[in-house]
Amino acid sequence: MRFGRPAHPDCTRMDAVLYKAAQRLRLYVSIYFVDLDAVPDFNDMYELHDTQVATMFFFRNRHIQVDVGTGNNNKIDWAMDSTQDFVDIAEVVYRGARKGKGLVVAPSVDYARRRS
Repeated sequence: MRFGRPAHPDCTRMDAVLYKAAQRLRLYVSIYFVDLDAVPDFNDMYELHDTQVATMFFFRNRHIQVDVGTGNNNKIDWAMDSTQDFVDIAEVVYRGARKGKGLVVAPSVDYARRRS
């Protein structure tokens, strides 16, 4: 799920990445877009108060945490520029979640340095 404010440039960039990835991941990933201003119920639940864009992963109604090397395993709180990076992370999340893992480690890419 992508949580964000659609008018923000980072949110627009992340949406473009997700749209491109959707076709490649269509067999095992559903992508949802949630406007934080239209649906404020998630703001407290997932600590999204100061966030312009955040991507979180869920599998069978369970939040899957992803270690991308930034220290925050609950969400990816920046806009990715690479569709392939998102596809790689989504594949790792799916494989780990199917095995019952609640925390997965993203492919070894230095996301902290690549953050916008």
